[in-house]
Amino acid sequence: MTTDDTTPKTTVGKTRFYQSAGHTEPLFCIEPGIPCQHAREQASELMGCVRDMTLVGVLDGNAQLVWAAHYLSALAKALMDDAELGMKH
Repeated sequence: MTTDDTTPKTTVGKTRFYQSAGHTEPLFCIEPGIPCQHAREQASELMGCVRDMTLVGVLDGNAQLVWAAHYLSALAKALMDDAELGMKH
């Protein structure tokens, strides 16, 4: 069996995000079939927003903004993790 290296790698759709360790229902999951390059680019964009939101939230004492950045970073991590899984297949 040969593998076509020109076929773009895609997300596998196995990464789930749970709100906390005790929760058994995922808050969100990554869909399969997203080109890994696109998922990684989007994760990078999200992390740029996280960086800005965290800085503003801390300097302004806005805990709500910091928590929003926390959840947004979890989405970016899920994208990166699933793209990594897709790159291995």
